[in-house]
Amino acid sequence: MLTITGLYASILGIIILWLCFKVVKFRRSQRVDIGDGGDAIGIRHIRAQQNAVEYVPIALILFAVCEINGGNPIVLHVLGIALVFARLIHPGGLVNGKGATFGRFWGTAITWLVIVFLAGYNIGRYIGTFL
Repeated sequence: MLTITGLYASILGIIILWLCFKVVKFRRSQRVDIGDGGDAIGIRHIRAQQNAVEYVPIALILFAVCEINGGNPIVLHVLGIALVFARLIHPGGLVNGKGATFGRFWGTAITWLVIVFLAGYNIGRYIGTFL
């Protein structure tokens, strides 16, 4: 059973829906049918949503593989909490500022660290099956 993955997939799914809502809200308020209408804030809302959709699935796949292969539940929760935190702070930094804002920088960095850690852990588990 993937109970830990299920928990974080559900939380992250809600975050993605929240980001989708922000895009819909922008489009309705600016009467933009498709795309961003050339609006800088609209572009940022859309990119925040797309960024989550780009990174969250691979993180969850690696998370699920780790859990299936007997990954430490405490480590999984720490990584899950870190990923949720990263995905919460990233959109605020992207939408509300330009350049390397706190949220944008750390949201990206933490997301990448979680993915790299899980990939390394899963590769290490695979190599360990031959030793």
